[in-house]
Amino acid sequence: MEITAIDNKVRQIVSNIRNLPTPPIVFHQIQKVMNDPDVSAVQVAAILAEDPAMSVKVLKLTNSAFYGLAREVDSVKHAVVIIGLEAIKNLVLSASVLDMFKGKNVDKDFQEKHWRHSLSTAFCCRILSKKLRKTGIINPDSAFSSGLLHDIGKMVLAMFLSGEYSKVVELRESDKDLSDFELEEKALGYNHAQIGGILALQWKLPAVLADTITYHHHPHLSEHEDSIPFVVNLGDYISKKTFYEEDDEYLVGELDPQVREHLQVTDEEIEEISELLREEYLKAETFMQMVGIS
Repeated sequence: MEITAIDNKVRQIVSNIRNLPTPPIVFHQIQKVMNDPDVSAVQVAAILAEDPAMSVKVLKLTNSAFYGLAREVDSVKHAVVIIGLEAIKNLVLSASVLDMFKGKNVDKDFQEKHWRHSLSTAFCCRILSKKLRKTGIINPDSAFSSGLLHDIGKMVLAMFLSGEYSKVVELRESDKDLSDFELEEKALGYNHAQIGGILALQWKLPAVLADTITYHHHPHLSEHEDSIPFVVNLGDYISKKTFYEEDDEYLVGELDPQVREHLQVTDEEIEEISELLREEYLKAETFMQMVGIS
């Protein structure tokens, strides 16, 4: 990722935030062992056992409607075997992020709206990873966590840079034609995607995930050949189109033609995925409970 003057400015802003959440030790341990091609379910289960609270969350999510397993999974080791190492890694990431930002000092309505949109985008990205195979195979669990985190920079702005973010809110009152991304650029000179991307790098998240967060509004600028930035852009669009109420319709905008072309998606497929999303989103209850908005 090319470093620019604005990137350095944003990096400094993020570095100066006090009490910024950091992932738990178990998250970094899981990330580290996942780089070992010979890692076993026993090793991963042993790491999770060191964090009982995380073990409970992983089991709860594994047994939720999210995976729809026929039989109950009663141990973390069993969970690793059943849903796989990549899924466990992404569940730990999702649970860690939801827990880190739970109950922070931010407007309750904003927080609920943020997580509902982030979760619906995550569910949509998961659907897209299974439905759109024309541009390569994308892991559904990676797609989910990318969708969940795509707007994490907005949460950082609202929680830790509220003075700055108030300028965006104030500008919104007089300008309904711009997207949040464009308003931030106009009011602050930087945007939530840059904040989120820098945060992801500080958290030592995978490079493709940090890149996806940074460029989810302009996926064609991504340096990675992976299609996930395009999938997240489309998931964001379909989520807004599906769930935003009439008063917020101006925020939906138009689908980027480059995204449509890259993913080779039709209007009929978008409508089909929108309907599937309505059904799948009913499975979000367990995630909602984690951030106290169910």
